[in-house]
Amino acid sequence: MTAAAALLLTAGCSSDSGGSPDEGKSGASSNADPGSSPTRQAAETPPAQGTVKVVRTVAEGLNTPWGLAPLPDGDLLVSSRDEATITRVDGETGKKTELGEVPGVSPAGEGGLMGLALSPDYASDHMVYAYFTSASDNRIVRMLYDEQRPSGEQLGAPDTIFKGIPKGYIHNGGRIAFGPDKMLYAGTGESGDTGLSQNKESTGGKILRLTPEGEPAPGNPFPNSPVYSFGHRNVQGLAWDAQQRLFAAEFGQDTWDELNAIKPGGNYGWPEVEGKSDDSQYQNPLAQWGTDDASPSGIAYAEGSVWMAGLKGQRLWRVPLNGTEASADPQAFLEGEYGRLRTVVPAGGDKLWLTTSNTDGRGDPKDGDDRILEVQVS
Repeated sequence: MTAAAALLLTAGCSSDSGGSPDEGKSGASSNADPGSSPTRQAAETPPAQGTVKVVRTVAEGLNTPWGLAPLPDGDLLVSSRDEATITRVDGETGKKTELGEVPGVSPAGEGGLMGLALSPDYASDHMVYAYFTSASDNRIVRMLYDEQRPSGEQLGAPDTIFKGIPKGYIHNGGRIAFGPDKMLYAGTGESGDTGLSQNKESTGGKILRLTPEGEPAPGNPFPNSPVYSFGHRNVQGLAWDAQQRLFAAEFGQDTWDELNAIKPGGNYGWPEVEGKSDDSQYQNPLAQWGTDDASPSGIAYAEGSVWMAGLKGQRLWRVPLNGTEASADPQAFLEGEYGRLRTVVPAGGDKLWLTTSNTDGRGDPKDGDDRILEVQVS
């Protein structure tokens, strides 16, 4: 069966491992509606077929890497889900320097220290944001990063800016990112309680949009609410295209994983719908995958396409875009070559940073795992 036939622009995933339990089975202006944004001109539409080349292994020997945040000088901050530490990786040599352990993290199952993001004013405030599972909830904190302090003591005390996101052994979401509007977006999971996704009073199974201080962002679709979109199962991928439109990846259950174009206030269907449907009250994904082929965690935009890291699928997916539609069938790369893939972030131009996830309890670690790769794409 061809990839196109297997996908049908459809194909999906239940968890970051697939099957059960599943681990997560990661700017638009405040009022921007990606569903109504002008589509790109045909000349700008990327070709149906792309390429991927692994340029080098940047670092190896990482333990349960999850979040990845590029620093202005080209180095990288990476979180360890299970060790609750943040490490700086030299972008040239791969040298690892531990900044410190984040207090209050309670790793278990799919929970722990997950997404990282730099303040939009990082050059002046040196703030690092993190999403983590505590003993009682999932929450977002920010910490001062002081490079002048000794290694292992460079993180200030965490300031909790948002708390009360439902936690579970599975489906904790965890991706955070600052959008082009300088607001903080967070992908959450429904923690295994499917009813939370359709409940707009709950922060589970949502994409949240917050100010850097953790308040509901101005222009959100629901008054005085942090909820930006709802009806999600477990969102771990967030990325914006060149026109500042937001895209998100989420784990399905048994049938379809999804890549969605996010509309403010949009209902993405879970648990009433998994994948595409004929019910107009729900937003359809622009692409979907069978659960053995993806289990999508991080996504990134580069060279006119969304690039999606697959956990159980063990491959990097390319989805070329024409506006908020897929312009061709998704294309798979690196299938099985590096095992489970967790996080992908832009590295500038046609380059991406890509992390593996083979030490998370569901992979098959090889010598050198886990690692960060530099990838060239087209």
